[in-house]
Amino acid sequence: MSSGFSWAVVATVVRVSDPSGGTMASDSSSPTPMPAVSLIVPTFNEAANIDELLDGVCAAIPAGLEVEVLFVDDSTDDTPEVIEKAAARCPMPVSVLHREVPEGGLGGAVVAGIARTSAPWIMVMDADLQHPPELLPQLIEAGERAAAELVVASRYAEGGSRGGLAGGYRVAVSGASTALTKSLFPRLLRGVSDPMSGCFAIRREAVDRAVQEGETRQEGGLRPLGYKILLELAVRCRPRGVVEVPYEFGERFAGESKSTVREGLRFLRHLAELRTSDKRARMVAFGLIGVSGFVPNLLALWALTGATTLHYAVAEVLANQLGVLWNFALLDFLVYRSGKPGRGAGRLLGFAALSNADLLARIPLMMLFVEQAGMGPVPATVISLVVVFALRFLLVDTLIYRRKGAAAKRAADAAVTGGQGERAA
Repeated sequence: MSSGFSWAVVATVVRVSDPSGGTMASDSSSPTPMPAVSLIVPTFNEAANIDELLDGVCAAIPAGLEVEVLFVDDSTDDTPEVIEKAAARCPMPVSVLHREVPEGGLGGAVVAGIARTSAPWIMVMDADLQHPPELLPQLIEAGERAAAELVVASRYAEGGSRGGLAGGYRVAVSGASTALTKSLFPRLLRGVSDPMSGCFAIRREAVDRAVQEGETRQEGGLRPLGYKILLELAVRCRPRGVVEVPYEFGERFAGESKSTVREGLRFLRHLAELRTSDKRARMVAFGLIGVSGFVPNLLALWALTGATTLHYAVAEVLANQLGVLWNFALLDFLVYRSGKPGRGAGRLLGFAALSNADLLARIPLMMLFVEQAGMGPVPATVISLVVVFALRFLLVDTLIYRRKGAAAKRAADAAVTGGQGERAA
């Protein structure tokens, strides 16, 4: 697999500036064939695992397969220094990118690693040795044999095992999150039994295609949040051909699990972001959240009319503001998580103005349907609600979020394509 690649010189071990605010070190000074596989290992305080991991990777790589290893590190301990020392005894290029600001969590670390590597195959695995290093050649071989763009190491495929999950709680959470994810993306995850896997290989051309297509639609490319980067890549890259390799999920070699309640909440936000990346899906979410806003609206109206002498029309206008706040909070947090333009107060004011404007638009529209089209009041009201809802969604989606947010997403994706341009130079 290494034939046909040009020769490149790998720099000596030295820390260099990273445009994102981190530092990077790389190994070896001898000419090395351009790698066929870029192994990206995100790390957070994994110093105790590094030696064992690199020994396993070195032992697993067969002759003739050129591999480069990049650790993308968000640690607060001495993990980068341990990696640099361990790299000196490795036959393949090993480097470490330390990020001062861990933007995007583990998923963001993988995207940063993709931008700084060059091989046609990208493989991702954890540093805790729950993913056996010998999976590396197995995944690449399976992908080449099937001409697939994505190869997933699966705990749930026949012959696999999730035995390394500690305790019934983690087993239950893993199973529930897998079932939820597959139910939300039945078509895109067809053939993927373990969408939450942290060990997989993907062809670079699939990632590049996703970024380019996102630029064309002005929707951006990869926008990971948290530690489930495979889900991000499978949904946004839409790889052409997927195969799985079963494996036994092992016990952590050293250190502590990074799975926390906070990461679970970030995962749910990421699911919402992915599911609403399509305009039609955003409209459905917009409508469901709008319906949920009737609850705080009606509760506030009941309280105001029961505890004050306000006229019911005035009370409804005031109660409507609570529903507006409710809707804005859910939309801003779940549907429009990434690419938010400006300050939250500005978005809230714009959203409130549009939400209150439909009170003025619905009545004249309803009267038009009744008096000019001869409709009854009930169907005229229903049609006016649908028309005003669709118009409000388009205005919110275009004016408050998407149009300005696209610029921020394009800037983020430019960092990926820019990193690739620097490699080529």
